[in-house]
Amino acid sequence: METAKPLFSYRPYWAKRFGVSTFLPMSKQEMDALGWDSCDVILVTGDAYIDHPSFGMALIGRLLEAQGFRVGIIAQPDWKSADPFRALGRPNLYFGVTAGNMDSMVNRYTSERKIRSDDAYTPGASPDKRPDRALTVYAQRCREAYKDVNVVIGGIEGSLRRIAHYDYWSDKVRRSVLLDSKADMLLFGNAERALVELTHRLAGGESIKDIRDLRGSAFMVSHGWKPGDDWTEQDSLAMDTPGRVDKHPDPYANTVAEVDASANPPQPPFSKGGSEYPVRFLSKEARLAAIHTARAHTVVRLPAYEQVEKNPILYAHASRVFHLESNPGNARAMVQAHGDGAGLRDVWLNPPPIPLTTPEMDAVFDAPYARAPHPSYGENKIPAWEMIRFSVNIMRGCFGGCTFCSITEHEGRIIQSRSEESILHEIEAIRDKTPGFTGIISDLGGPTANMYRLACKDPKIESACRRLSCVFPDICDNLNTDHTPLIQVYRKARALPGIKKILIGSGVRYDLAVKSPEYVKELVTHHVGGYLKIAPEHTEDGPLQHMMKPGMGAYDRFKQLFEKYSAEAGKEQYLIPYFIAAHPGTTNEDMLNLALWLKRNKFRLDQVQTFLPTPMALATTMYHTERNPLKKVLRGGQPVAVTKQGRVRKLHKAFLRYHDPENWPMLRDALKEMGREDLIGNGKQHLIPSFQPAGTGRWFEPSGAGKSESARKPSGEERAYIHSPPTSRTAPGKPNSTARNERFGKGAPSRGPRATEGEAPPPRRGAGRNAKPGDRPGFSPVGNGRRVRGEAKGKK
Repeated sequence: METAKPLFSYRPYWAKRFGVSTFLPMSKQEMDALGWDSCDVILVTGDAYIDHPSFGMALIGRLLEAQGFRVGIIAQPDWKSADPFRALGRPNLYFGVTAGNMDSMVNRYTSERKIRSDDAYTPGASPDKRPDRALTVYAQRCREAYKDVNVVIGGIEGSLRRIAHYDYWSDKVRRSVLLDSKADMLLFGNAERALVELTHRLAGGESIKDIRDLRGSAFMVSHGWKPGDDWTEQDSLAMDTPGRVDKHPDPYANTVAEVDASANPPQPPFSKGGSEYPVRFLSKEARLAAIHTARAHTVVRLPAYEQVEKNPILYAHASRVFHLESNPGNARAMVQAHGDGAGLRDVWLNPPPIPLTTPEMDAVFDAPYARAPHPSYGENKIPAWEMIRFSVNIMRGCFGGCTFCSITEHEGRIIQSRSEESILHEIEAIRDKTPGFTGIISDLGGPTANMYRLACKDPKIESACRRLSCVFPDICDNLNTDHTPLIQVYRKARALPGIKKILIGSGVRYDLAVKSPEYVKELVTHHVGGYLKIAPEHTEDGPLQHMMKPGMGAYDRFKQLFEKYSAEAGKEQYLIPYFIAAHPGTTNEDMLNLALWLKRNKFRLDQVQTFLPTPMALATTMYHTERNPLKKVLRGGQPVAVTKQGRVRKLHKAFLRYHDPENWPMLRDALKEMGREDLIGNGKQHLIPSFQPAGTGRWFEPSGAGKSESARKPSGEERAYIHSPPTSRTAPGKPNSTARNERFGKGAPSRGPRATEGEAPPPRRGAGRNAKPGDRPGFSPVGNGRRVRGEAKGKK
């Protein structure tokens, strides 16, 4: 893999003489107290400012401060005018803009497109402190405040919208956020390297329009622009369909130009007596270097925005190519046209950034953070801070490749780990500096709990690999699964004076954990607080294949180890599994089988989630196109069963909460339509009872029924004993089969025999009783992988 300039090898900027601030300033008064007449960089964020490495703007701000720059923060500004964006004056170098640790649309809306009632990143959890598509709105206001100032956008909202993307909330394909925001540059992924280099080069007098070689950057250029004459363009459509057949390159060529020319060499001027040519031998290393150089000067042209907007097949193809070009060791630049005629321009994406080394990670996380919210918030509680303040991030990145998760698009697949010393130092800082600490560390983890220091056994193989996951369909033979370094961190952490307990709050990747029974024993014996979160996501092969998740065999093996070591430790502990409803590739039969599995295992889930399509995720591509981008798609591709109708999505969610009487009328109706009336009754073998408790249940009508009829609710006495509506009822003007498909999806089985009634359902008992795991955690997107409750729905 290409080497990068060390992050802290730059000569500090002259303003380093001002020293380190307790908090980065949020007002002119704070700037005056520091002796500043201006800011070099002003960071605008949709989150409250919390000076802690789990929050992106604090991490980036402290990193730039360590480089000698004066950094100010504008947190959650009133976006209705440009005045709040002038609060710190004109920045000398640029505005750095992010929507915050979460995508603003995921933050504000549920999977059913309903506005959320709170915002975990806002003082008092107020839900109205950021706009929809905050990145675009903030960038436009920065441009309005100072027209000639550079605007650089980033964070997870920028990473997930850097090319044309499907937007679930507007149900359409939107163009790159670069166009709508009018920003000069977008930095995607873990942007520390690009941001530090960009800032130093701007401070040195370079124009941002001339900086076109930063890894992890995207920008607008004229159509057909290339960095140099030695660059070539490859149409992505030629990557999935047969192209012209050329002669093989000359293996003895010395240079890249000769390699290219040898494919169609000119005819030499032979004489009658023949001609003599020297034979050139080239080592394997030299030939590979020539290929690498040629690849590094190739840009892949994706189908244009106007094409993918109208053609789902081309959208799925573009998504597939985009994800295949995500390994920093072999990724090529990509370009996508937007507009037509005089307005035709290209969005140019450089390859992803080179991951940080362990010493660089340590330096980023060891900065002098105040580890507290800015004093201006007073006594207001910020839920995200309350959850995260006693936890430690030990790594970033994830090689799981789950199709519904946004980590890959933002943090990448290569694990970047901190050293033991840095982790232990942060635990001591929490112990000594964080108010309210009781001796319990709530988490040592990251996007997953147990990928610390796991990597490919051979860096050369890692650089050349184009797999989307290191653990699907099986764990790669080249992956190091040794958990010993993580076990040592656990042991040293809990041995620190003043530390009573180290809990693991991040989700455990159980298919990796079973490779190390010693790790499972360590985890279960010392680091589980009664409940442990894991995420099977589903039990059926169809959905799991489309999620790129392991089968339930790995779950069963982990469960056996978990119960064995819990018993040996003399502890009563439970696994808390998470599942997704309505994921692409999931049928009604799949959800029914999952519900039966939950009942057999005595799980009654308190909170469940419906699939939320986030921009650019592979599962979102499946949802939008109904094609599988894990396979080649240009010849029609592999169809994917997709649940989009609101009623069917609710049905899939209802299967996860089969025990809730509110869901029983809908489930009875569905089971009858599916031919599974044998599961309706009052015996232990039944999924739901035939009776309905008074005051519960809703009256669900078929899709298309008249408003007056569908709005009707039965009376109290009727509700007490009612069964679901007659199965022969159809939507007006539609045959029975059409109505059934619309309500329950295609391929629903015909009706079967009626169930017999038996004894009442068993009482709630067993594993997981009274468990309230809360909202599902997700991932903090800005450069650190920290989990915060209520974030994007990708869970490992």
